[in-house]
Amino acid sequence: MQAIILAAGMGRRLGALTKDNTKCMVEVNGVKLIDRIIGQLDRHRLSRIVIVTGYKGDELEAYLRERYGESKRIEFIRNPVFDKTNNIYSLYLAKDALAEEDTLLLESDLIVEDAVLDRIIEAPGRDLALVDKYQTWMDGTMLTIDADCNIMSFVPKQAFRYEDRGHYYKTVNIYKFSRDFAVRQYIPFLEAYSRVMGNNEYYEQVLRVLTLIDRSTLKALPLDGEKWYEIDDIQDLDIASTLFSSGETKYHEYHKRYGGFWRFPQLLDYCYLVNPFFPPRKMREELKANFDVLLENYPSGMGVNSMLAGRYFGIKPEYVVVGNGAAELIKTFTERHCSGKVGVIFPTFDEYPNRLPAERLVQFVVSTPDFSYTADELIAFFTGKQIETLLLVNPDNPSGHFMPLADVMRLADWCKENGVRFLVDESFVDFTEGFERNSLLRDETLERYPGMFVMKSISKSYGVPGLRLGILAGADRELIARFKKEVSIWNINSFGEFYMQIFGKYQDSYTEACRRFIAERERFGRMMDSIPWLRVIPSQANYFLCEVTDRFTSAELTRRLIAHDVLISNCGLKRNMQGRQLVRFAVRSPRDNDRLVAILKSL
Repeated sequence: MQAIILAAGMGRRLGALTKDNTKCMVEVNGVKLIDRIIGQLDRHRLSRIVIVTGYKGDELEAYLRERYGESKRIEFIRNPVFDKTNNIYSLYLAKDALAEEDTLLLESDLIVEDAVLDRIIEAPGRDLALVDKYQTWMDGTMLTIDADCNIMSFVPKQAFRYEDRGHYYKTVNIYKFSRDFAVRQYIPFLEAYSRVMGNNEYYEQVLRVLTLIDRSTLKALPLDGEKWYEIDDIQDLDIASTLFSSGETKYHEYHKRYGGFWRFPQLLDYCYLVNPFFPPRKMREELKANFDVLLENYPSGMGVNSMLAGRYFGIKPEYVVVGNGAAELIKTFTERHCSGKVGVIFPTFDEYPNRLPAERLVQFVVSTPDFSYTADELIAFFTGKQIETLLLVNPDNPSGHFMPLADVMRLADWCKENGVRFLVDESFVDFTEGFERNSLLRDETLERYPGMFVMKSISKSYGVPGLRLGILAGADRELIARFKKEVSIWNINSFGEFYMQIFGKYQDSYTEACRRFIAERERFGRMMDSIPWLRVIPSQANYFLCEVTDRFTSAELTRRLIAHDVLISNCGLKRNMQGRQLVRFAVRSPRDNDRLVAILKSL
């Protein structure tokens, strides 16, 4: 068997990266695409590799001759009109080579793991198209197949229907052709198609014609989770660099994104924290039904959105400001409204202390084995410290420690008596036992403590992080009014506004979702307790902080899990952890949690 690699294209969408190089000379994690694929092909002892060059062909051929010399049998075919033709002409120029022996045909802008080539080369079928179940990042030729992997139809771009996407497969642009298939079927149709339709076409169009006449022996070979990516532009290159990284590099590649993980559907994200049981299907359908009108219209300003948020949480509109996620309001609060010293309980959600100069932080460092603390301990520590603001994240992040409402009120009393502003972040309070009674978001509570402010992320407990919603509430109308002027006039979009508008209809579903979550957290905690080298710290949030007691460090465990496409938070890197080996696991759906525990046990 031989390989034919099509590498004549100009790769314009990669911009400066292909100004002086053809696309296959672009590097992913320090390795050129062409070197990677040649190394992978070399494992299979092919008779030769034929490369069709074009754009920057002299440079590519010179590089490969110098790098590989006579150690590999590499032959070249030049497409002199690469800028006026498409890949059908590149393959047409290689048709004589295609007719000589069985062929693995592939394109040079692909990056694949070894198992992808192993799968098609070792498969028993002689005429195969490698395909993968359609995912949102895929573009190009789609096809449909039957239960026996017969190709039913090729679907051109103009015929693609999103409502049918569940039935589509994407061609990986790797094919195995027997010599008999090439000589008797493909090449005659390739020659005829080129004569009639010209050379500015794609070679897969010929395969489409063959399926229409119902005589082709070509069958589909679906992948089963193996990794591959097609690199057409800068974003493709960025995603491929993450997908095909490893170890510590892979961990940091994911973490530096701060989200956007829909681009990596294989990733099991145990780092970011959301409610797996909300919103319900009917609410999702209502959002989808209004997609067009929400997309095409501006959202309302702060006045309307404050009214919606007030109704959402049952407080007066003048007591609440809506943010583009809690992160926007945290930034505004800490950078504009914290001028003096701030009392912070460590470990904590780093978004708060990271926004403040270190010299203004008065740190209460929790040293108990389970990171618990009491109101009395906080009062005793901060008395006399002359802080302007006291921050309480409750339940705390990352520990999941929860201070009961009665103790929070005692802290509020102490702050009021000492002229200390009290900022309480209760983003995770709806995950606590008795959550219906644990929130501070009540008019009478806010009015009793005008120096108290309540921060709440809607993303986490309500399961809608993509909408970017959060609130800050307090009875200090003047300060809340200043907040409303300091954020952008349209700081949330129409989808977030509409979500708040319709939420009331789904309040009962939300309450049930929180109860389901608490039951799943208990089940998940028991399963995690069965891992002998993890100590699970009790939590009232939607995550567990765990101490790695044996076998791994926290850094080693994160690396081992990312190799299984599981992303967790290495909390051993956080401030004031006293060198303890700590990791944090979100609580996800039962199916995901079962899968995670199975992976942990396999380690």
